[in-house]
Amino acid sequence: MALTIDGTKVEVEKGATVLEAAHSAGIYIPTLCYHPNLAPYGGCRLCIVEIENMRGLPTSCTTPAASGMVVTTNTPKLVELRRFFLQLILSEHPNACLTCHRRERCGPNDICLRHVAVTERCVSCPANKQCELQDVTDYIGLTEVSLPYKFKELPVDFAREPLIRRDYNYCVLCGRCTQMCGEVRGIGAVSFSRRGFDTVVSTAFDRPLQDSGCRFCGACVEVCPVGALLDSGVEYQPDCDWQSLAVPCQHACPAGIDAPLYVYLAGVGKYQESLAIVREKVPFPGVLGRVCIHPCEEACRRGALNEPISIKFIKRFVADRDTGEWKKYSKKLPPTGKKVAIVGSGPAGLTAGYYLAKAGHAVTVFEQFSRAGGMMRVGIPDYRLPPAVLDAEIGEIQDAGVEIKLNTRIESVDKLFEQGYDAVFLGPGAHRGMSLGVEGDKLPGVFEGASFLRDANLGVKVNVGKRVAVVGGGNVAIDSARVALRLGAADVRIIYRRTRAEMPASPEEVEAALEENIKIEFLTGHVRVIQKNGHLVMTCNRMELGEPDASGRRRPVPIKGSEFDVDYDVIIGAIGQTPEIPEGFKIKTGRGNTIQADPRTMATSRQGVWAGGDAVTGPDSVIRAIAAGRVAASAMDKYLGGTGVIDEELTGERNIGTCAGITAEDFKGQPRVKMPCLPPEQVVHSFIEVETGLPEAGATTEGRRCFQCGFRSQITPPPRPPVSNRRATISVRP
Repeated sequence: MALTIDGTKVEVEKGATVLEAAHSAGIYIPTLCYHPNLAPYGGCRLCIVEIENMRGLPTSCTTPAASGMVVTTNTPKLVELRRFFLQLILSEHPNACLTCHRRERCGPNDICLRHVAVTERCVSCPANKQCELQDVTDYIGLTEVSLPYKFKELPVDFAREPLIRRDYNYCVLCGRCTQMCGEVRGIGAVSFSRRGFDTVVSTAFDRPLQDSGCRFCGACVEVCPVGALLDSGVEYQPDCDWQSLAVPCQHACPAGIDAPLYVYLAGVGKYQESLAIVREKVPFPGVLGRVCIHPCEEACRRGALNEPISIKFIKRFVADRDTGEWKKYSKKLPPTGKKVAIVGSGPAGLTAGYYLAKAGHAVTVFEQFSRAGGMMRVGIPDYRLPPAVLDAEIGEIQDAGVEIKLNTRIESVDKLFEQGYDAVFLGPGAHRGMSLGVEGDKLPGVFEGASFLRDANLGVKVNVGKRVAVVGGGNVAIDSARVALRLGAADVRIIYRRTRAEMPASPEEVEAALEENIKIEFLTGHVRVIQKNGHLVMTCNRMELGEPDASGRRRPVPIKGSEFDVDYDVIIGAIGQTPEIPEGFKIKTGRGNTIQADPRTMATSRQGVWAGGDAVTGPDSVIRAIAAGRVAASAMDKYLGGTGVIDEELTGERNIGTCAGITAEDFKGQPRVKMPCLPPEQVVHSFIEVETGLPEAGATTEGRRCFQCGFRSQITPPPRPPVSNRRATISVRP
């Protein structure tokens, strides 16, 4: 149907309101209580309009649009009445800055020429410059108007609220938060209380949010038009990514996996849809569900309440139940006639190859070892990543059209171009282990961790004897120690020169090693190794921590006179790895012999050559290598004439529904579901997988523990005046 607004003919669907019709035509009508995702009720009355042949001045947010209607939105009478209604609103809100022409030039600590108290200054409010009330006041125009206001002096206790900063001294009683919490989310943790001039928004009996049934989704913060509700520890500044703070888990994922959505879908039993969301960004869900370093969990907002969500284990749960439903939505473009060479079949190379093959390019992967997978194959023990899981996911990549040539070491990029390849990706990994760097580090029986794990994973017989020392504190050291135990060692000790707090290894891997009775000698350094009576004798010394070094960790300092000797059959050095970059690549390298690549595209110093993974970063994680492969694939596709778009939708499930959490009584204290593991005595003599996977009840419970922060990204931003500041202007407070 058609109506006319301010002389403009507007076409809308039946059921739309006058306000919605105006917004669809780009005509702004001021409002504070209205929000696109909430039922309108006309409380603020700022959206009044004039309609021909209609008595009074109706609120446009509650007035249905009708065919032939003639609407005027901006007349002197309307402006005057809006100013009157706005003054009523501002009488309950700090307003001196809102009506001051100097506001844009003031800083939080400047002396106010109007002698306004700090508690009443816009420039002191964390919502400054993203506040809808500021925008509406500027649009309607109240500059240099002096309005009465008395600070409400409502009690504020930020310390008792771990996630949401509530200060109802700034509240304008628009009702958005109560509507969102009660009607949309189905929670009802906050509502109006008291009556008349004393009306406030609060929890029942003014309980803390964590005792009110609140699920901390942040939807109330998202719709609050002022500074009454804000994320704790956040300030709003220009040019900052709002998503990184509102939905930190997704932002923390290097590959950008939509963690809130797949966790939600798992929580409501939609396992295939959950897996599809993961597969939209990565081809290795089962691998990541076992070995990911899960930065998403470190960022999880639930950790501020009790424990973060087991995002990684939920990923494994849905990956282990893959029925292939996601393949129905997967697409592959027609052949482009372009050929791509991938050097190395690690996570970066295979990921790049996968997406390039789906873009229609002919992809060949060259792998120097006898089996594909890179560090996933030769650097991660089978008890953490069973070969069958890796084989299955590599198989999906091959099914997409990627050819893998094993036992083929590439020494020259030029030869690849001579063979007709149009683009090359270098992902050879970082397989060269660093020596111990002391006397005797080349003696028989002294290994470096990377080659030791590689031999064990590829089935090469390794005799470890009975007593084994592993020098280092990272995951390679932990894996080497646990592998040595499984190869028959009776006494395995890790020698680490700092304390447990400084160990770079994953805390859960350290704990697993201790449970398997592996000893860790903290604050212990290695001095030399000699051979004596058929054994290796390692001289060690005790350390103490000094000032921080370049890594940010405190530097270990030897204690004079603390040296002692210990006999071992085998000593494994796990103190670092570097890439092996053949001179024939003719490519610029940097510190640690890593390839220099532009992080925005992963392009190298040679035209037509990209790189990623450990060869660029040094030893790092699977998820970061996958992320590099994605970036490179997009850039390479553009170079080869494509669009560079590698994302796809593998399920129609795109939204988090209304609150699907467990009962309010249980939500606050619900503990993190622990990963079931086989007992140490059952696993230390074989390479059987230690973690058995979450049971279905555990996975769904864990999914329902989620705050569903991702719901905020589904909330439609309210219309702002033409000169408004944008809400996506946030930064973390220092």
